[in-house]
Amino acid sequence: MSDCRSNIVLIGMPGAGKSTIGILLAKTLTKDFVDTDVLIQRQVGSSLQDIVDTQGYEALRAVERQVLLELQCEQTVIATGGSAVYAQDAMQMLKQSGLVVFIDVPLQELRERIHNMDSRGIAKKPGQDFDALFQERWILYKEFADFRISAGSHSQESVLALVVDALQAKSK
Repeated sequence: MSDCRSNIVLIGMPGAGKSTIGILLAKTLTKDFVDTDVLIQRQVGSSLQDIVDTQGYEALRAVERQVLLELQCEQTVIATGGSAVYAQDAMQMLKQSGLVVFIDVPLQELRERIHNMDSRGIAKKPGQDFDALFQERWILYKEFADFRISAGSHSQESVLALVVDALQAKSK
C-alpha cells in the first residue's frame, strides 16, 4: 500500500533555500515542483513586496493561505513562502498530503544571505525586526515539520543530500 502523502513540502525562513532546494529535489526524485510565492504573485498580479506595501502583511498572509488551501497536487515538491506556517488550516492540509521538511538555517547565516530585506516581500508586522520574526516562526516551523534539516553552512548539494537521506530513511 502506498503512502497517500506523496508531496514534499519545504518550509523555512526567507533565504533558507526552499525554492532552490525544491527544484533540485524535484529533479532528483522525478516529482513536479511548485513555488507558492510564484503562485501568489501570478494570482494577485504583483510582487510579494507590492502586496505588503499596498495592502499590508496580513493581506499577503491571507492570499498565501488561500493559495495553499487551493493547492491540489500529488507527487510534487512544494516550496512554501516563509509565512505559510501562520495558516494553521493550510499547513494541516499540506501535512495530510505530504511530508513537511523544515530547512533550518541559523539566523546569522540568513542575515548574510538576504541582502534585499526591504524589497523581498517578507510578511512581518510593522516594526518587527528579522530576529524577532525568526524567533516567532522557528517555533511554528518546528511544530509542523516531519523532518528538520540543519542547513547552516552546507552547500545546496549537501542540503539536498540530507533531505534525500531523511526521506529515504522515512520510507524504510
